[in-house]
Amino acid sequence: MAKAGQTHTKAYKTNIIEENGKKFYVGASDGAKRSLAAHMRKNTTRMFVNGKYIPKSHPLHKAGRYDSFEDAAFSSLKNYKTNPRGQVYAMYNPAWPDWIKIGKAVDAQDRLKNYQTSSPLRNYKLLMAIDVDNRNEKEAEAHVAFGSQFKQRNEWFKCSKRDAKKILRGIE
Repeated sequence: MAKAGQTHTKAYKTNIIEENGKKFYVGASDGAKRSLAAHMRKNTTRMFVNGKYIPKSHPLHKAGRYDSFEDAAFSSLKNYKTNPRGQVYAMYNPAWPDWIKIGKAVDAQDRLKNYQTSSPLRNYKLLMAIDVDNRNEKEAEAHVAFGSQFKQRNEWFKCSKRDAKKILRGIE
């Protein structure tokens, strides 16, 4: 994991050209040429998670390159604790299709990626995720709604995928 301000020239090597003793970066998408130094300065204010650009409006935004949001969260723990925005999600494993996990995360796709480590088959599926202003409150609300209608084991509820989507849409 890279810290803010660190550069990754390794990632730029395929896009670097040299002309008259000066190094330039050629944009992969637009072909624009700029000095390598200018390109690296610009990227010191950006955040990338697993190679994907994360906008500054994201609750965990912190300039740097990270392998996962978990890495970013721990390096930006103050933002994680004080910013309640995020997602409430439903996930399941095809081995137990009638059991749906209802959870909260800053980013449900990233949570799914980290959750896969508990399965040797990496077969958990994200059924649905909703964006919420307060992931803690909305997850609690979802657990009450699910728990009042379905058998519960911790954050897992025995219900159909259709019912899970309907309830999540109701708290959105």
